[in-house]
Amino acid sequence: MAIDPGRLRLLALIERHGSLSGAAGELGLTPAAVTQQVAKAEREWQVPLVRRGPRGASLTAAGSLLAAHGRVVDAESVKAAEGLATLLGHLSLRLRIGSFQAAALHLLPPALTALRHRRPHAELSVMDIVSTQGMDQVADGALDMAVIASWGTPLVPPDQVAVHRLLVDPMVVVLPDDHPLAAARSAGAALHLDELRDESWVTILAGYAARRHFDKAAAEAGFTPRVRFQTESYDVMQALIATGIGVGLVSRLALTGVPGTAYRELAQPGPYRELFAVTLADTSATPLVAEFLGLLHDVAEDAGWRHGHG
Repeated sequence: MAIDPGRLRLLALIERHGSLSGAAGELGLTPAAVTQQVAKAEREWQVPLVRRGPRGASLTAAGSLLAAHGRVVDAESVKAAEGLATLLGHLSLRLRIGSFQAAALHLLPPALTALRHRRPHAELSVMDIVSTQGMDQVADGALDMAVIASWGTPLVPPDQVAVHRLLVDPMVVVLPDDHPLAAARSAGAALHLDELRDESWVTILAGYAARRHFDKAAAEAGFTPRVRFQTESYDVMQALIATGIGVGLVSRLALTGVPGTAYRELAQPGPYRELFAVTLADTSATPLVAEFLGLLHDVAEDAGWRHGHG
């Protein structure tokens, strides 16, 4: 015989309140609905459970036996409700962000500062991630949000994940500040990549998406770059360029303004990457996600990068 725990709890509440109407009020039901549930249980279990009288309701021996188990169900229901309320309260303050390095250094800080002012009790954490892992980490519940970059590869998120486009991050040419092209062109003038065919280059390591796009852009401009130094870091690239060792393409987001360097825009169309925020499709349990996403859009808008390549 299957015993419905909800009916056990109902008997415990009838015992506690001494009436069907009292139990109905605690459950948010009508007395008629409770009467129907008791009658159904008595039919299925083939035993009287409740005695009705002018002063309320009392339980039979069978009803009292079952109500003892119902008190356990009721206590556990209360604990479950309290635990869920505690969890949701914690989740409402939690925001776990994953980001690749350039975004963590140059895009996240203004948004994090704004969120700290709005929500001083928020529980924030930021960790370095690889862009290709961001969607999986959000889908698995390890992160509440991931900021990732894509070099023209279509993003195909799992069903439970949403992708939000933040900005277009174009590549710019970084040169030693005494380079003839830096002197010959004003800061607002664009360079064509083929003007740099004879330069020595500092590049991102072979095998990285940024390097593949640089090699492709150089091939389209009609030359094979003479690579003098490779690194996985745009910061290291710019430090080396400042020594005069060569020139390089750096994402505008990652520009650091290292003394001894200058940068010029590339004539369009040039290589660029797109930045996205990845979240769960349903963020109702973690409201800081939607709030922080809005702040990231504001930062991108203020920087003028959100709606174009330039």
